[in-house]
Amino acid sequence: MNATRKAGLLVAALMAATVPTAAIAQTAPAPETPDAEATYRARLAVFLKDPGNLPYEPTEPLIGAKNWKPLPKTSITKSGLSAQSLEKARAYAAMMNSSAFMVWRDGKVVSEWYAPGVTEKTPITSKSLSKPLTAIAVGRALALGKISSIDQSIADFIPRAKGTEKEKITIRYLLDMRSGMLDQGFSTDPDHPYNRVLLHPDFGEKIIDIYPMPHPVGKHYSYGNAPSDLIAMVIEGATGMRYGEFVTREVLLPLGAQGGTMWVGKPGGLAHSGCCATMPADTYLRFAVLLIDDGMWKGKRLLPKGYVAEMRKGTAENPNFGLGIWIGEPYRQRRPFGAPGMLGPHVLHSEPFLDPDLFMFDGNSNQQVAISPRNRLIVLRVGATPPAPKDGSPEWDNAFLPNTLIRGLGGK
Repeated sequence: MNATRKAGLLVAALMAATVPTAAIAQTAPAPETPDAEATYRARLAVFLKDPGNLPYEPTEPLIGAKNWKPLPKTSITKSGLSAQSLEKARAYAAMMNSSAFMVWRDGKVVSEWYAPGVTEKTPITSKSLSKPLTAIAVGRALALGKISSIDQSIADFIPRAKGTEKEKITIRYLLDMRSGMLDQGFSTDPDHPYNRVLLHPDFGEKIIDIYPMPHPVGKHYSYGNAPSDLIAMVIEGATGMRYGEFVTREVLLPLGAQGGTMWVGKPGGLAHSGCCATMPADTYLRFAVLLIDDGMWKGKRLLPKGYVAEMRKGTAENPNFGLGIWIGEPYRQRRPFGAPGMLGPHVLHSEPFLDPDLFMFDGNSNQQVAISPRNRLIVLRVGATPPAPKDGSPEWDNAFLPNTLIRGLGGK
C-alpha cells in the first residue's frame, strides 16, 4: 500500500488508530452557541464521509503583488544542469500527478512545467506548505520587533492561555512540534477534541480550552495542525493585525508574490495558519528562495540574521524537523511525519540526499519544495496525491527530484 495515501496530516487523520474520547484526559468543553454548534456538526458530517478530501471553507483572500512579475529565468546551458536530468525530473513529476514543477538555480528559474489547465497563476492548495509560512511569519515579526524571542511564552500573545498548562508552551515549541499537545489523529466521535479543533468556527479557542496535553512541554515531538494553527493567534496578538493581513503586508508583498486564499474558521474569524492556504506554485518557490538566501530578498533583510539557521536545527525529539521545515540528515529511508514509533505514514527516501545540508517543505499528498544550499538549487513539486504503485510503477520518493538534478550538476 502506498503509505502517502494514508497521510491525512492536514485533515486530522495522521494516525492510523482511532482514539476514543474516553481514552484521554480533557477539560469539558464550554457551552456552545446554537449557531456555532450547528455549523460544527454540519462540517463534521461532511468530513466523516470523506476525511481525505475536506473542503477548506470558508476562505478569505490573501492579497498578492498588484503588478506581479515572474522570477528571472535562465537557460539550461547557463544553469549548469543537464537537459537529461531536467527532463528525467520533469517526467517523474508529471507521472506523479503533479500540478506544477519548478526548478530554480542560483537566482533564476531554469525550468517550469504545469499540468493541463494549470498556469503560473493558478492557486494550488498548500497543505502543510503552510507550516513553513508560519515560521517565516514569526521570523518577520521578530525582524519588526513585534516578538522579542521565539522562546517567549505563547501566553504573552494569547491571553486565553494565561494560567493554563499551555502557558508553558513557547513559540519555538509550536514551530518545532514539541508543544506537549496530543499527537494528531482521527476519531469519529463528535465530542473528540480532534474534531472540534479542526472544524469548529472558534477552533483557536478550542485548542486552548480543550485540546489535551499528555506530554511534557518541550520533551515530546508530536506533529499536528493544532500547534501551527496557534501561530495565527500569536501573530495577531503580537501585531494587532489579522494573520492573513500580516502575511499579505509583510511576506507576500515584500516578495512580490501572488496571493490566493486563507482557510478561516468563520468569516472574519481566525485563520488556519497550519494548513491549506491556496497560492500559485511561484509563491511557494519564493518562500524557499528567501530561506536559501538567509532571509534576504533583493538586498533587503526580511528575516533576522541567523534565523534561517535556527529553522534548520533539529531537536533531540526529532532531528529531522526544525522550525516548520524538514531536514535531510540524519538519513532515514522511511521518515514518519508523526512521532517516532507511532503509527502513520512514512515517506520513502530511497537514498540519502546528495546535499547533506538539504532541507525542505513537505506536505500531505507529497507537496515538496527541496532546497539544496550547497548547489544553490531548489526543486518544487505540488499537486494531487501521487498514484499508488502498481504493475511496476514507482512509489513516490522524496529523494528522486533533488538527487536527479544534483547528479545533473555533476554531484555524486
